[in-house]
Amino acid sequence: MRTRIQRSRMIAVGVTAALGTGLLTGCSGSTGPGKPDREITVWSQENLPDRIAATRKVIDGFEEKTGVKVKLVGVDEGQMPQLIMSAAASGNLPDVIAAAPLGQTWQMYSNGLLNTEIPREILGKLDRSTFDKNALDLTSDGATSLGVPSDSWLQLLVYRKDQFDKAGLAAPDTYESALAAAKQLTTKGNDGISAATDPSDVFTSQSFESLALANDCQLVDDKGESALGSPQCAQAFAAYDELAREYGAPGIQTVDSTRATYFAGRSSMIIWSSFLLDELAGLRKDALPSCAECKKDEEFLARNSGIVTALKGPDGQEPAQFGEITSWVTTKTAETAASREFIEYMMGTGYESWFGMAPEGKIPVRHGTAAEPQKYVDAWRQSEVGVDTRKPLDEVFPDALLDQLADGVGNLRRWGISQGEGALVGATNGELPVPKAIGAMTSGQLSPDEAAREAEEEVAALKKSLQ
Repeated sequence: MRTRIQRSRMIAVGVTAALGTGLLTGCSGSTGPGKPDREITVWSQENLPDRIAATRKVIDGFEEKTGVKVKLVGVDEGQMPQLIMSAAASGNLPDVIAAAPLGQTWQMYSNGLLNTEIPREILGKLDRSTFDKNALDLTSDGATSLGVPSDSWLQLLVYRKDQFDKAGLAAPDTYESALAAAKQLTTKGNDGISAATDPSDVFTSQSFESLALANDCQLVDDKGESALGSPQCAQAFAAYDELAREYGAPGIQTVDSTRATYFAGRSSMIIWSSFLLDELAGLRKDALPSCAECKKDEEFLARNSGIVTALKGPDGQEPAQFGEITSWVTTKTAETAASREFIEYMMGTGYESWFGMAPEGKIPVRHGTAAEPQKYVDAWRQSEVGVDTRKPLDEVFPDALLDQLADGVGNLRRWGISQGEGALVGATNGELPVPKAIGAMTSGQLSPDEAAREAEEEVAALKKSLQ
């Protein structure tokens, strides 16, 4: 979820089931730390030209300070699974991978491709207490740190506050209020909500998971068995079907079409990530709000939009927040000292420049230092957001929203991770069982109950293939 035009495209972030343990076991001739030649290769999934340039600028400072040479390679998220497999097979893994999402991190760990000693040492030196505890938990297997968590984006439910106020509707922070609002605000020429139904995009799975977690619908149960057929999940599928099929636009809805519909003023709600925020504020010329009022006032939509960060379903005990945490990870063949120095620099001296590339979608998970506990959160609030026009984050958005975003990282939940099924999460992001079920459901081919059972069966088959 880090494109410019494609920033909107939350492509598959996990390593697919094809990258199963059997394919990688013994396939690499190199199994230990790399030669200490003070030269490292870094693959970055922040691969847009402007972000590569910004990263290169930070790296230049690191090279000058340490004498370590860094080869920076931009890699597309969608190509990462195949590239990791190929590099592992040939013994040419990079030393460091930047912006590795949870599913991908856990899949690499499960396949024995990570050096977990380096992040342990880094977190010890930087002081674990300066990091968000939830971010550390999601990137750890018990006492083993899989990587160094860096930043996060959050899934949001954005809504037309002006329309809600006019209709006397409550904020859509529960299933009940969201469904009631979608029904009342669906009229000729206006959809109640824009929600993804594309069966070929992980964005659909992310959109659904944010709704599912709100109702305590889990990917697996505490025994690790597929749980998408549970009553909580059946209700989540039913709610998503009602929202997307009855109160959403007809046809397959994608990451781009959902945004376009909301920006055009033709829907009253949208499920999207925090990467939407700079676009919503009219700071990107290639994705400007196009509603009738927006033509004279580029900030109209931002000013009249409300934001829900955590939703609650009827079976949920508390509101749930979905999002992503990306990390710096080191591979099993990484040059130990140079890789450790590099990540320490990127999480210290270079950290503000790193998350400052796109602060709306790179919320820092390291709050500060021992001496200045809120140093990085405070710097994040003042970071400039936007592409063609840039303004400080705290100038564009109210403090209350920034508080919600910063606090959201600590409340973020994800399917499967807490149950120790991170590898399965990565596989589902590649095979897309949930988007396929949702696509069939919202097109009328399956009932919600049938969609839930089909997704459950597909996940169970994936889990078996990983054993």
